[in-house]
Amino acid sequence: MTLAFAMDWLNLLFRWAHLIVGIGWIGTSFYFIALDLSLRKREGMKEGVFGTAWEVHGGGFYHVEKFTVAPKELPDDLIWYKWEAYLTWVTGFALLIVQYYFNATAYLIDPNVLKLVPSEAILISVASLVGGWLIYDRLCKSPIGRNTPLLALCVFVLIMAAAYMFTHVFSGRGALIHVGAFIGTIMAVNVFGVIIPNQKKIAASLMAGEAPDPALGAMGKQRSVHNNYLTLPVLLMMVSNHYPMLTGHPHSWLLVALVLIAGAMMRHFLNRHDAGDDLGKFWWSLPAAAIAIVIAMVMTAPRDFSGSEKVADNTVLQIAQKHCAVCHAANPQYEGFDEPPKEIELDSLENLHRYADQIMQQAVQSDAMPLGNETGMTEEERATLGAWISQSK
Repeated sequence: MTLAFAMDWLNLLFRWAHLIVGIGWIGTSFYFIALDLSLRKREGMKEGVFGTAWEVHGGGFYHVEKFTVAPKELPDDLIWYKWEAYLTWVTGFALLIVQYYFNATAYLIDPNVLKLVPSEAILISVASLVGGWLIYDRLCKSPIGRNTPLLALCVFVLIMAAAYMFTHVFSGRGALIHVGAFIGTIMAVNVFGVIIPNQKKIAASLMAGEAPDPALGAMGKQRSVHNNYLTLPVLLMMVSNHYPMLTGHPHSWLLVALVLIAGAMMRHFLNRHDAGDDLGKFWWSLPAAAIAIVIAMVMTAPRDFSGSEKVADNTVLQIAQKHCAVCHAANPQYEGFDEPPKEIELDSLENLHRYADQIMQQAVQSDAMPLGNETGMTEEERATLGAWISQSK
């Protein structure tokens, strides 16, 4: 068994596991936010109950109660929703190791952005994730944390600062996946370091016959709401490496800002809809999200090469053999590949015509290829490829 084969399987299994537990975490997060917003005051509620909700699913009816702090007694079979969040982060970090740390020169480092050795890039990666959480946690615990709009603005600025740093340190792929990891780490540690510990403290107080501190519940609710609003942006960041128009953009950190705004606005619309608010109070959130998306589309509009000078076939073939066929050939020369990625071979004019759209997307309109630009493909060569593809259509 070759190392490349083993790493491919590890990548696949960690990615599969990440999707499974991530769906579980996101699903429970969305459900409980929607449940919390659907609670209503009703006659005959038990002492200490904040509100109740009636639900129907799978042919059965459910009656859910939420206590302001907690009931006087708790059952032994109390269900804790925590492992979905923990395992989402663990499998995500494992995937980061397999995909980006073990292949740092290809996926994480771009010499045209910043010349790094793998150990330096990995150290920056880990330090940024830890540092991001510490700064975020300090913001929440500071006086700023008591002002919700100001805190939201500060968290937005924090993520934008991280995005700007990542795009000036890592490759396009590495930068945006790290924005996702940065946000995901904040979300996971919110659960591990604040939400669950606070809930356990509340439960311990009840078991000891003491009155729980309401501030613990309020703090957990604050972090839970943050996680809810960050979910949609982090999902897009996690799949961003499939879209070179995002990762290859020279100002991709600005695209991150637009994704944050669009995702948060869509989440806000759904939250207020679930709460049963009057549409007139939150209708603006969807147009705001649409405007952010339109701006992103304008920013990522493809370059036009239709007016360029005619390019000879041999010129393009030479460029492809120098920069593309290292990996995309029947017998790749690039270490770590036993076969051409996605079974695409780019060592002939016939195949260059066949995969012209993918080449335009990956190597002309963006710098996603070659991986890490290890072959040093220039902007002039990319423009030459673009002109040849445009004149061939």
